[in-house]
Amino acid sequence: MISPQDWPEPIIRVQSLSESCKDSIPQRYIKPLSDRPSINSILETINNIPIIDLRGLYSTNPHEKASTFKQISEACKEWGFFQIVNHGVSHDLMDLAKETWRQFFHLPMEVKQLYANSPKTYEGYGSRLGVKKGAILDWSDYYYLHYLPLSLKDYNKWPSLPPSCREVFDEYGIELVKLCERLMKVLSINLGLEENFLQNAFGGEDIGACIRVNYFPKCPQPELTLGLSSHSDPGGMTLLLPDDQIHGLQVRKGDNWITVKPVRNAFIVNIGDQIQVLSNAIYRSVEHRVIANSHKERVSLAFFYNPKSDIPIEPAKELVKPDKPALYPAMTFDEYRLFIRMRGPCGKSQVESLKSPR
Repeated sequence: MISPQDWPEPIIRVQSLSESCKDSIPQRYIKPLSDRPSINSILETINNIPIIDLRGLYSTNPHEKASTFKQISEACKEWGFFQIVNHGVSHDLMDLAKETWRQFFHLPMEVKQLYANSPKTYEGYGSRLGVKKGAILDWSDYYYLHYLPLSLKDYNKWPSLPPSCREVFDEYGIELVKLCERLMKVLSINLGLEENFLQNAFGGEDIGACIRVNYFPKCPQPELTLGLSSHSDPGGMTLLLPDDQIHGLQVRKGDNWITVKPVRNAFIVNIGDQIQVLSNAIYRSVEHRVIANSHKERVSLAFFYNPKSDIPIEPAKELVKPDKPALYPAMTFDEYRLFIRMRGPCGKSQVESLKSPR
């Protein structure tokens, strides 16, 4: 598979549509009935995803520490999602990161267009995922950047406005890499593996990390579309900094969509497809999507912590047993990511289609 060089159709910025479409949305954004959000799921905020206080990881009380490990283990198995508080990242930095990107999306269109992306690397200012001609599109724009490895980090792709953007995101990236490393140790120990197992499987210090800033403009018909279609994250682990004022993220739990109620100054953590493969499906990546909103715009920041792109990822040998055979063949993250990008968001069908025949 070769990555396409350009989009199959001219790109239209959803932010521009939001400003010009006062009463209705174009046909290209109207989802099939089965994919539209229901009123019930929009209102369902009672069954929130687990909220875990990470202070327990550093407690001198063995019971408190064991309880925190157990909460994370159960969340990874039962939800694939959880919120973390007292995670060690400065709240001021979190607020500054969100505000800096909100300022970018409020810049004049001709300034943002200087950073327009292509499907070759997806880096830059974008408005669609996947390259299928005639695809039904999502009601969002985004900005996508490589953070690690350093060989892929290209400051020419980073916005020069607002002036603080590059400095803020270097600092933000450093803090989130440290937090991901801590969580990877917890996940490894909970799987019964050596604490550095997952980190080493990802490439040790030579891992990949990307940032995608999502911008969800106001939508006149939120009941007909989605800000982001149902998908599971293709990488290893995602740390999402949500807009804590406006609900938008929904997580699939059985046959229901649960609208996540973000906790102030929390990160939302979710398991990606690569950890599902390495854990031989003990931990599972979970479908999620984003609903649109008719009253307010939303900005959220997704930090993707990924394996080195050319390392084959397969179930850990320690987790493969006669009664639990390996569910997935080895595949590099580069191969898997290209497979995903050609098809666009497709629920959980991407990782499920890789399962070895039994």
